[in-house]
Amino acid sequence: VAHCKGFFFCGQEPFVADEYIERLAWRTPGGGSRGGEAFDPKRLLEEFVNHIQELQVMDERIQRKVEKLEQQCQKEAKEFAKKVQELQKSNQVAFQHFQELDEHISYVATKVCHLGDQLEGVNTPRQRAVEAQKLMKYFNEFLDGELKSDVFTNSEKIKEAADIIQKLHLIAQELPFDSLMGFCCYLLSSPGKYHDLECQLIQEFTSAQRRGEISRMREVAAVLLHFKGYSHCVDVYIKQCQEGAFLRNDVFEDAAILCQRVNKQVGEIFSNPETVLAKLIQNIFEVKLQSYVKDQLEEHRKSDAEQYLKNLYDLYTRTTNLSSKLMEFNLGTDKQTFLSKLIKAIFISYLENYIEVEIGYLKSRSAMILQRYYDSKNHQKRSIGTGGIQDLKERLRQRTNLPLGPSIDTHGETFLSQDVVVNLLQETKQAFERCHRLSDPSDLPKNAFRIFSMLVEFLCTEHIDYALETGLAGIPSSDSKNANLYFLDVVHQANTIFHLFDKQFNDHLMPLISSSPKLSECLQKKKDIIEQMEVKLDMGIDTLNCMIGQMKHILAAEQKKTDFKPEDENNVLIQYTNACVKVCGYVRKQVEKIRNSMDGKNVDTVLMELGVRFHRLIYEHLQQYSYSCMGGMLAICDVAEYRKCAKDFKIALVLQLFDTLHALCNLLVVAPDNLKQVCSGEQLANLDKNILHSFVQLRVDYRSARLARHFS
Repeated sequence: VAHCKGFFFCGQEPFVADEYIERLAWRTPGGGSRGGEAFDPKRLLEEFVNHIQELQVMDERIQRKVEKLEQQCQKEAKEFAKKVQELQKSNQVAFQHFQELDEHISYVATKVCHLGDQLEGVNTPRQRAVEAQKLMKYFNEFLDGELKSDVFTNSEKIKEAADIIQKLHLIAQELPFDSLMGFCCYLLSSPGKYHDLECQLIQEFTSAQRRGEISRMREVAAVLLHFKGYSHCVDVYIKQCQEGAFLRNDVFEDAAILCQRVNKQVGEIFSNPETVLAKLIQNIFEVKLQSYVKDQLEEHRKSDAEQYLKNLYDLYTRTTNLSSKLMEFNLGTDKQTFLSKLIKAIFISYLENYIEVEIGYLKSRSAMILQRYYDSKNHQKRSIGTGGIQDLKERLRQRTNLPLGPSIDTHGETFLSQDVVVNLLQETKQAFERCHRLSDPSDLPKNAFRIFSMLVEFLCTEHIDYALETGLAGIPSSDSKNANLYFLDVVHQANTIFHLFDKQFNDHLMPLISSSPKLSECLQKKKDIIEQMEVKLDMGIDTLNCMIGQMKHILAAEQKKTDFKPEDENNVLIQYTNACVKVCGYVRKQVEKIRNSMDGKNVDTVLMELGVRFHRLIYEHLQQYSYSCMGGMLAICDVAEYRKCAKDFKIALVLQLFDTLHALCNLLVVAPDNLKQVCSGEQLANLDKNILHSFVQLRVDYRSARLARHFS
């Protein structure tokens, strides 16, 4: 079994000794594997021994076969090695023969090349002699005046005739004029046949172009390449290309289509297509486009600045767009410079003074927009103060010049118009776009700044600033009755307009000046405008005096002395007084109006000022009355309502003031025995004793000995 371990049978599973023994024991009677049979170890041993002997015999037989095969393999290997050695020897012999053959071929090739050189040395002079003989023959025909050769009489051989004439012409150019040969060649070639043939070739090229025969055009152009009239051939081609090409109204689109068509064709005809195409483009720019631009611009140059600027912008834009399309073609090495020069040649006379026309138009247009608006309002503009920011700040500090001059009635008109602003911004936006396109890069920041200055003059100064000045002049005095506070409407609209102004500054001006020194100048100008407007808005704080005046009028008209000292203490049915209701309603409207009119920190600043003044008014108003017990309760209810109104301010200081005032009103109703305890409370402990005393004195029972004793 050991000898058979690992043995493979062809086409079967690998040999496994354990399984083999199991199968052998199972097949042997008495092996113990079959059910019901007694185990017979002797019989099983005998079977194993017999089988081992069989396997040994098989192993010996296989071993002999393996030895025989090994001997046969060794024999064949020796025979193969011997055969390989013989092949190597044959290969060496063949390689030697190949080297000998290569040397022989090289020797023969050298002899052939030498022979070829000798033949060429003999043949070249012979060919030259033949060509010279032919030229002399043709020369004799010219001298006799009779052209008999087929090359001159057959129109189909115009190419060969052109070659002959060209050679005679070159000879005439090289020979001295005073020699007989040179003089004769000059007479023959220059004024005569040379030019006749040249014209004939150009005519043939023209006819072929009209017929659309590209191959014939290419052939004739190749012949004319060596003639003086080659440039004339190119001119004829360019002229005929443009015939019927500009029939539509859009000359720029026609030019683009023409150049695209010629670009595909010119390479099949001429040996220098980029030069021909560049010459075509130059002709289009200098003739067609320049004439078209002149017709479009000169018509409006002096009569209609608006249309002139629109046309100039449109034509320049379309020309540059056409140039961008032409950049796709091969026009030589520096096509960018080439096209830029063509554009500059067309527009230079218009671009030199562009900005002056732009500024003049913008100034007149802006003035007309403003004047048309004021005329629609039947308003005659009055002169306004022209002082600088420092003058405005001084007027704000002194508060002696407000209102500015005699108060005027604006009849509720703010003198600010969204339509006017949109029109001014739209005109300026278009001016910025034209400036970006039409200005030289070196002049762009300077020109943009000039346009910005126009916008500042007419939008900020002539419109917004004028409206603020008029609004300030229209602020009524604090003792006016039923005063309408239109200045807040002016502030609201001015704030909205300035946001639009700021957006245009960032969107359209900044890209034009962002990388130039003009940036800081524009930012400073914008800062000055903002500061000047904020100073005037601060001056308009006197509007708050009018609000307080209105509140005083409401309180004076609605508040009665019997409100806080009712005749029947037990029959008070109201929660708070009518004066309180009307004042709170008025204040809430003004707070909402202020929030709608301003933004940012300005809202908090104005509301704080109004809240402080509102508190002072109520404080002083309450001290004008005497309070019974029920009247004191009603005063507390009023102050509680005022405090609710103060919450709308959303200013901590204002709310704190009204909280303290509410605590002070408690002194009007508290029992005499609790006065000291209330006065030492958290909200009143830090107040001056005189303030506390002034409120206690408002009680109707103040003069009673018991109350005076407790408070002292």
